[in-house]
Amino acid sequence: MSDCDVIILGGGIVGLSTAWRLRQRYPDLRLRLIEKEERLAFHQTGRNSGVLHSGIYYRPGSLRATNCRAGRQAMEEFCRQHGIAFESCGKVIVAVAESELPNLQKIYERGQANGVQCELIGEDRLRELEPHTAGISAIHVPEAGIVDYVGVCEKLGELLRGSGTEIQLESRVLGMQSQAGGVIVETSSGDLESRYVVNCTGLYCDRVTRMSGQEPEAKTVPFRGEYFELKPEAEHLCRNLIYPVPDPQFPFLGVHFTRMALGGVECGPNAVLAFAREGYRKKDINIRDLVESLTYPGFLRMAARNWKTGCMEMWRSFSKAAFVKALQRLIPEIQSEHLDHAPSGVRAQALGRDGKLLDDFLIQETDRVVNVCNAPSPAATAALNIGTLIVDRLAAKFD
Repeated sequence: MSDCDVIILGGGIVGLSTAWRLRQRYPDLRLRLIEKEERLAFHQTGRNSGVLHSGIYYRPGSLRATNCRAGRQAMEEFCRQHGIAFESCGKVIVAVAESELPNLQKIYERGQANGVQCELIGEDRLRELEPHTAGISAIHVPEAGIVDYVGVCEKLGELLRGSGTEIQLESRVLGMQSQAGGVIVETSSGDLESRYVVNCTGLYCDRVTRMSGQEPEAKTVPFRGEYFELKPEAEHLCRNLIYPVPDPQFPFLGVHFTRMALGGVECGPNAVLAFAREGYRKKDINIRDLVESLTYPGFLRMAARNWKTGCMEMWRSFSKAAFVKALQRLIPEIQSEHLDHAPSGVRAQALGRDGKLLDDFLIQETDRVVNVCNAPSPAATAALNIGTLIVDRLAAKFD
């Protein structure tokens, strides 16, 4: 007999949300969650900027668009129910040059197609919302918000433990073996048997997918997001969320300003290749991770296409003055003395062999394993809905 019915691999917000949705639908399920670190939400979730996204950027009809909309509502309701800090504070996406207006219009049209509450505004209205922001036009998205995602994860962990789910920390997944009626999960704490497994391992999802016997459709290439934070005396320069018009050829949204749910204002990120999947500092190097990235055809093709942007990101990584200059495009009053270094994060970017970045959630399945192979932003916003999506897929296997 198996040790449990379902094992969830990964204690970030997607893994926890999936476990919670499973527990809600199947109260008697023998359920276990495994996390390799000593606490939950240690990696991507714990270093998230804490934005509740509206869904304005994503291709209409995509999993990112549909799950973001429904997931945001579910996340807000969860936070209300459990007293977790969140606020629908609104954001502005700001064009500072005439050349950015066509892309601003495209983003607005996507927002309209996705049912996002948003409007195009001029300079006067922009000054009312964000008095210190430069810009000739903007999109105002009043339903965008901020949230304490670590608090969400802590509450999910508490609810899961209280409902009989075993959460096993400091257990690294070493391999998987299929057998009749289930899967043996080899961990650093011993082997476990389960009827089904869900892989929500984030930065390591491609490797764990391969352990499950399935070839991942994309490789995870880690990008470090580097941040500053405003000193208290400069926080008045940003009321809520201020974003630039993103470069449609690049997967990141550009340096922006984010008021945090628990206080403070974060500035960034600068996005550079991390030399380790857990490369939160410039000096963090993992030879296996780095060689995998630098020899992967997909990365080489992407780098060849985006080398100018990549060089600028690298320059900002080493030059605070260059970082400040990028921030001044949105808030001209920002000066170097207004900024302190803030912790960095690492994004698990799924990259195809053709050098194209996967722009949607990707879930691959075997008979016994569901692999979440790509869950980029807005995965945290959409986590509870992604959990429902995964449970639906498991339910088909149960039946």
